[in-house]
Amino acid sequence: MTVGVLRIELAIGQAHSLKEKRRVIKSIKDRMSSKFNVSVAEVEAQDAWQRAVLAVALVANDARFVHQSLDRIVEWVRRELDASLIDYERALY
Repeated sequence: MTVGVLRIELAIGQAHSLKEKRRVIKSIKDRMSSKFNVSVAEVEAQDAWQRAVLAVALVANDARFVHQSLDRIVEWVRRELDASLIDYERALY
C-alpha cells in the first residue's frame, strides 16, 4: 500500500474577500476530488484572502500510479484559471 500526499500552495489574485476565496477554493476542491478521486482539504492560510494551501491525499497499491497521479494533479493545477500555483511538495509513504 502506498499513500501519496501533496501540499499545494496557491495564489488567488481575484479574491478580495474571504467569501470570494472560499468560492474559488470550493470549486477547485470539488473539481479535483471528482476528476482524480482524491481527498482534498484546505490546511493552512484559511484567513488569508489571496493565498491557500491545500493537502491532497491518495491511497493505492502501486507507488508508480500514486506518483503519476500526483504529477497529473500538479499539471492540472498549473492550468487552473482561478488560481496560480506558487509551490508544491510531494511525499510517498
